[in-house]
Amino acid sequence: MKKIIRLSLVAALLFTGISTYAIDGTGEFNLHVIKANGKLITFALNQTQKANLAIYDKEGTLIYSETASGKDGILRTFSLQEFPEGTYFLEVEDNIKKAKYEITITDENTVLSKNAVSSVYKPGFAKNTSVAVR
Repeated sequence: MKKIIRLSLVAALLFTGISTYAIDGTGEFNLHVIKANGKLITFALNQTQKANLAIYDKEGTLIYSETASGKDGILRTFSLQEFPEGTYFLEVEDNIKKAKYEITITDENTVLSKNAVSSVYKPGFAKNTSVAVR
């Protein structure tokens, strides 16, 4: 019984360490949804000191944009109370890449996707690329 408890504790510490490492990122921005409360969303962009943030509707019409900055990262809260129900997109762009995240608004709440819908690296900053020439 003691062996099972000890093994469970070791497994819990291992998984906690893995998830903590994943949040730290790789030097690129990583969006983390911190809180969604009704039509308020709070998210953080780790490893990013300056980024352009824009919200588009489903047809691609720009609704909101700003240039955000922070010393160790960016923390933003958006109130989407005036937005009608539907699907919107948060676009985050820094010097290296541009990523798009989906925002779904219903009567009761707002959900910001944790994973990017699309992500495009800018020329000269492609990650893990190799070209073979013959």
